[in-house]
Amino acid sequence: MPTTRRNFLKHSVVVTAIGGLDACATTATGADDDPPLNEVVFQRRVPVRHQVDVFVAGGGPAGVAAAVAAARQGASVFLAERNTCLGGMGTAGMLPVFMRFTDGVHMLAGGLGAEIHGRLKAGDGTGPDFDRTIRAEVLKRVYDDLLLEAKVPFQFQTDFIAVESDAGKVSSAVLAGKSGLFAVKARVFLDCTGDGDLAAWAGAPFEKGDEHGSLMPGTLCSLWTDVDWEAVYRDGRQRDDSRLEDAFRDKVFTLQDRHLPGMYRVGRHTGGGNIGHVFGLDGADERSITQALLNARKSLLEYERYYKKYLKGFEQMELVATAAQLGVRESRRIVGDYVLDLNDYKSRAVFADEIGRYNYPVDIHSAKPDLAGHKRFLKEFRTLKCGKGESYGIPYRSLVPRKLTNVLVAGRCISTDRYVQSSIRVMPGCFITGQAIGVAAAIASEQDCDTRSVPVPELQRRLKSMGAYLPNC
Repeated sequence: MPTTRRNFLKHSVVVTAIGGLDACATTATGADDDPPLNEVVFQRRVPVRHQVDVFVAGGGPAGVAAAVAAARQGASVFLAERNTCLGGMGTAGMLPVFMRFTDGVHMLAGGLGAEIHGRLKAGDGTGPDFDRTIRAEVLKRVYDDLLLEAKVPFQFQTDFIAVESDAGKVSSAVLAGKSGLFAVKARVFLDCTGDGDLAAWAGAPFEKGDEHGSLMPGTLCSLWTDVDWEAVYRDGRQRDDSRLEDAFRDKVFTLQDRHLPGMYRVGRHTGGGNIGHVFGLDGADERSITQALLNARKSLLEYERYYKKYLKGFEQMELVATAAQLGVRESRRIVGDYVLDLNDYKSRAVFADEIGRYNYPVDIHSAKPDLAGHKRFLKEFRTLKCGKGESYGIPYRSLVPRKLTNVLVAGRCISTDRYVQSSIRVMPGCFITGQAIGVAAAIASEQDCDTRSVPVPELQRRLKSMGAYLPNC
């Protein structure tokens, strides 16, 4: 069809934004005729490129699981991803290892999580010593194949920048790509951004950090070559942090950060580094992220010196690359209809609207590089954990943002307190919650209902048929 003004106006929305991130939840109302000097009026009519049942913002582990789950239930889906690949931290972020998929007895990340891990192993995508390590290039192809097989349209290098909403109902998402701005209309919107961008901009309440606003530090993961892994393991591997105090005395490091997650073997002579912290990071502020990236790249020179000088097998190691995406452990926590908290974790809670169960320890990295903070981290990580065969329930209500009627969230930004957020934020947890909101969105679209009216027994039945671990329903 030729592009005419009439056709363009028919298939377009008006976007009005007035300065600042908080103005990204926009409407088509008129703007102030005389804005303050530190603001500009930005108004455009943009074409609607996709009209679907389900829009997914973000193609990390939660977004991939959500999109595939919704598509397999028969919903039409469009997914937008800002990076050049799907997968988030496991790919663009170069995180070298998955956290646990099981409780030692049961496959907690059943369904799509187990399928993804199985495909990765079958494609020689795990390291030679540990089946939860990640070869990022293989994992990228696994995610690509999943979406292509499910016939999910998706785009890379496409930023979600605004929402159109009214009375708690989102009508469209505004995206930016190399070709310009465009909009997506959908019945249900799934926030898999990790930071709760879509839900927050649409008006959902959220929390950040501890009572002082302090947030966990981030990490820029890295890839290293020429590691002599035989030497590393010959006499029993030293803990990566075993010589930190010596290095502190020798003034190797600018900061005395005692928390060193470490280097994982991801190939014959390569290692994936989850090493170093950048403190004072706000993952929902691009200015803070920029400074963190600059600091992290410099700090890896100090870690290179440390590994070469103090740890066996790393003497000839060489930095190959740092990740394209900064590892952010904590930013917004969207407040939902239920806030999953530490008491639920400790009691191994069971919920009538359970959509999955998980069991990773409380893992709050200290906001400051001090000894007291590190001791607190160690105490919590060693004591606030589940035993073999134990897990805590994840209620559907924790995926439903307050004040919104057609938005669901998954991943590290779901409705929890800070303790549970530090447990559920890892990739298998994202698979569990992403799969759940994908199925819920498909049901909401089928039945033309809001997200709170999704029949939970039907949701649970469909999740179980996909392989989800739901022993209590």
